[in-house]
Amino acid sequence: MGGDVRATLEVFGLGDEDLAAWRASGLPDESFEDWLTDRVARRPTGSRARVVYGSEDVHDFARRALLESLSLGPGDSLLEIGCGGGLLLRDALATGARAAGIDHSDEMVALASERAPRAEVRLASAESLPYPDESFTAIAMSIVLFFFDDPVQVLRECLRVALPGARLAVYTTAPELRGTEAAPEPLASRGHFYTDGGQLLVATKS
Repeated sequence: MGGDVRATLEVFGLGDEDLAAWRASGLPDESFEDWLTDRVARRPTGSRARVVYGSEDVHDFARRALLESLSLGPGDSLLEIGCGGGLLLRDALATGARAAGIDHSDEMVALASERAPRAEVRLASAESLPYPDESFTAIAMSIVLFFFDDPVQVLRECLRVALPGARLAVYTTAPELRGTEAAPEPLASRGHFYTDGGQLLVATKS
């Protein structure tokens, strides 16, 4: 499988570092696509992940839409679930809001802490948020709902930590993007596509 693995890695812009990481994982061949999905998008790891998720233009369309929808200001406290490289946290802080983020990738937590040093960034699970009830006025998710095995539990946790009147903004992936550069295989078959009439969902806790 060695040649096939290298060729697949190259399709995703991965190279020798990633091939060495796959070999060091000790996982069976049938786990490769799950491992690749984690390394590229679900739990970004490696030097390419740090470059991609630290880039100003990564998911910039989603970041702009989320920030516009949430209309953050000095009275707000934002939680970003799946904060990646921390660019949304950085931009949220620029509005005067307080910001916190979680991710389940050690490398993304480190990167987000560098890019948004005034934000509180934690390694944590979206299904069990490490915050008390009614902690945030705004919650954002940028292209991460796609990967959650139990999105309902994630949304329950969002509701739990949201203050009354809080806003929730989710930017996710529509089914028509399956098989495109935005949702290529094997990632597409390991994610969940949602249709809501415009990809951006906003909800209020009353």
